[in-house]
Formats: sequence, structure tokens, C-alpha cells
Amino acid sequence: MLQGEHSVVAEALTADELVSFRDLLEERKAKLLGEAGRTAHDMGDNEAEGFPDPTDRGVMESERNLELRIRDRERKLISKIDEALGRIDEGSFGLCEECDEPIGAKRLQVRPVTTLCIRCKEEQEQAEKTAGRS
Repeated sequence: MLQGEHSVVAEALTADELVSFRDLLEERKAKLLGEAGRTAHDMGDNEAEGFPDPTDRGVMESERNLELRIRDRERKLISKIDEALGRIDEGSFGLCEECDEPIGAKRLQVRPVTTLCIRCKEEQEQAEKTAGRS
């Protein structure tokens, strides 16, 4: 083994772990959808306020734009959560889409929507880094 390399042997997920990940993903999705609903409601309330002061209006617009960017990122995460739930249903959740090896429960705990094992993710990042230098 070369210096800097590490060997991680990941085990396939058990049925109980799959149920746990499904619950975790569904809980995160519900939370994100709740946030989106609150944002839509709050933006509707802010529309009615009207700010005659241009500075106040500028601050409100800036805050609204930030909120919308956050919600867009969350919308993309909801899509990834739906894809992960689909992988649970089809039996491919927890398998790396590049090498078909188990991703491992520890990595999935940190990022349950991931589709790559650590080794393949590191290779992808290295390739992106190398391509960025060209």
C-alpha cells in the first residue's frame, strides 16, 4: 500500500440499517419541505409591508435573494433525497455507483445521499483538481 492510501473495507447494509436510513432521509426531507413552506409564507407577508426607504428595500431584497439561494440548494437536496429513497426501494442504496462496492454505514451517516465510496470520491476530486489545472 502506498503512503497516503488507506484501506477501508465497508460492509453491506443490514435491513435494519436500511430502515434507519429511510427514516433519516424522510425526516430530513420533511424538515426541508417545512422550511420551504415557511419561506413562501414569510415572503408573502413581506410583500405586503412595502419599504419606502431605499436602504430598507435594498436590505430586504438582499435578504430575499439569499433566502431564495438557500431554498434552491435545499430543493436540489430534496431531489437527491428522493433519489436515495429510490435507491433504497430498488436495492442499490449504499453501493458505489462507480465500483459497486459498499459505501459503508459511517460515510452514509454523514452524507446519506452520497453515491460514491470514499475511494471513488477521492479519485473524482483528484481528477477535477487535475482538470482545473489544465
